[in-house]
Amino acid sequence: MEISFWAKTILIIGVILIIIGLAMLFLPKIPIFRYLGKLPGDIIVKRGNVTFYFPWVTCIIISIILTLIFSLLRR
Repeated sequence: MEISFWAKTILIIGVILIIIGLAMLFLPKIPIFRYLGKLPGDIIVKRGNVTFYFPWVTCIIISIILTLIFSLLRR
């Protein structure tokens, strides 16, 4: 019995969500990952009851790391 395209897609998305959930559970316990999102250059604006947070430098670092990983895997 062949699994249809949409069934495979939903299965893959589910596995990815499980991996992300496990990463969110266990990565904060590793010291180097505690600093992600709290780096100098990340934007935090607090006004009254509203807090705006944009991890600018963290996004750039993650982007560079993913670019390097995918460029190495493509070779």
